[in-house]
Amino acid sequence: MSEQTTFDIQQVIAQAKAVITDPRGYFQTMPKTGGYANPVIFVAVMGALTGLITAVLSFFGSAAGMLAAGLGALILMPIFAVIGSFIGAAILFVIWKLMGSGENYETAYRCQSSATAIYPVVALVAIIPYVGNIIMISWGAFLMIEASVWVHGRKRSVAQIVFGILAVLLILSNVASERAARQMEARMDQAGRQFDGIEDMSPEEAGRKMGEFFKGLEEANKESDTGKE
Repeated sequence: MSEQTTFDIQQVIAQAKAVITDPRGYFQTMPKTGGYANPVIFVAVMGALTGLITAVLSFFGSAAGMLAAGLGALILMPIFAVIGSFIGAAILFVIWKLMGSGENYETAYRCQSSATAIYPVVALVAIIPYVGNIIMISWGAFLMIEASVWVHGRKRSVAQIVFGILAVLLILSNVASERAARQMEARMDQAGRQFDGIEDMSPEEAGRKMGEFFKGLEEANKESDTGKE
């Protein structure tokens, strides 16, 4: 039986607050069925709020690329959040099935949807290098442990092992990727400054600057590839 689908911002806020402040109590009483409409609406609102926070914070960034990325997040985050929630729920559904859960995909989606309540909070601390990803992964793993126990009826010790290992692997992967991305951004910013005043340069000087730019880009790519190994 489907839940009544109505957009109630107060209900969305109350749900997000419950997930953040009392995850155990929330998952103990979370409806396992009722349709996808309300969970999708919740994800979209969390995505929109995250995009808004990212856009506002981008105005304090000095790079034009950061500003463009922030404005893009305002538009795209709700869409990506909804798409990602279905993909994430599919992965969680398989994990919980392997753990012995008898719940269906809709229940997995509702657990995944609820976890997006942390997105806006994580967006506030994402300006600190590496901290945002670490908090999001660790916090998300904690929520999935609670969901495993109170929604799927799995043993806490088993859930802690499964999601703990996954969290460590994801953190290591994300830290390495973010490090490579930041190195690339720094290289590109440094290389871009070489073109300041290029309109006043002679053709020979402009050609030399162009060569230095491509050399820096090549070195950045090599460092990025080394970081992935």
